[in-house]
Amino acid sequence: MRIRDCNWMQVEEYLRRDDRVVLPIGSTEQHGFLSLETDNILAERVSAEGAEPLGVLVLPVLAYGLTPSFAAYPGSPTLRLETFLAVLRDLLDSLYGQGFRRFLVVNGHGGNLPGAALVREWMASHHDAQAIFHSWWSSDRVQEAARDVDPLPSHANWFENFPWTRLEGVELPSERKPGLDQAAYQVAGPAQVRDLLGDGVFQGTYQLPDDQVARIWEVGVQEVRELLENGWR
Repeated sequence: MRIRDCNWMQVEEYLRRDDRVVLPIGSTEQHGFLSLETDNILAERVSAEGAEPLGVLVLPVLAYGLTPSFAAYPGSPTLRLETFLAVLRDLLDSLYGQGFRRFLVVNGHGGNLPGAALVREWMASHHDAQAIFHSWWSSDRVQEAARDVDPLPSHANWFENFPWTRLEGVELPSERKPGLDQAAYQVAGPAQVRDLLGDGVFQGTYQLPDDQVARIWEVGVQEVRELLENGWR
């Protein structure tokens, strides 16, 4: 149940019967030939599809995260680390003040991983609340399902290429991109990252048949649903 489809009175009624809420977080950043909002689209959609059968409330995605390495790619704004953590803390605090007690933060962006430590810290000071930080794409189950399809699930390649992240009229290369030089990437500044990546895709195949990636997506949706049902102590 997306909060965009509710008014405040309906949310107040929801809180009389349920204290769970899903907060998707992502990043607006380059994804090669795919939408700049790929991380946002995937985090919000996997949250909504996972929560829908349970009637759990899903907030709009936090659309900006930590992506300083992509600063040389236009359309990739980043927050400072302290800003990102402060925003995440403020959201948890304000939602807690309104009566929510079980929080599932569904992360769609690797740069946002510092948020996991913030969520643990926040929960330690709110003893009657529970909070889970879940990076949907990197779980063991999703990664296993992905590698059953292709050995190189990666940034902006087939692994993030779904009908809902593609752009109309944009053609993708048919060849397989060579593997990323991870050592060089780890020490590169933004300009060097752009030189290293070129089109922004890390490595591997640009697109696979939809029926193959759909199987991976279903694993991700099911895992979100299971966390909402059974992830609480």
